[in-house]
Amino acid sequence: MTITLTEKAAARARDHLAQKGQAQGLRLGVRNTGCSGYMYTVALAEAIEPDDQIFESQGVKIVVSTKNLPYLEGMEVDYAKQGLNEGFRFNNPNAKAMCGCGESFSV
Repeated sequence: MTITLTEKAAARARDHLAQKGQAQGLRLGVRNTGCSGYMYTVALAEAIEPDDQIFESQGVKIVVSTKNLPYLEGMEVDYAKQGLNEGFRFNNPNAKAMCGCGESFSV
């Protein structure tokens, strides 16, 4: 399986990466939190760790720790602006439920 970015998400990621010249790619992960159990994390990957898996989509490296991979495999990341809100949106086939606010998910 793989993790992909839409063109909008890739363009936003490239903008962030250009501002941080040392970043290796976009790091995606999850952490325990929220009302449904897990929350997505998005950061710039300053380094590639030995347990990281690397994906490439739309010319952007996506870095995911192997411990987070079961939660994110097959996911598509989009970027959207809606009114004053903007950010990455996650289409995750592993998510069984999401909380009402859309900040967390369960598997």
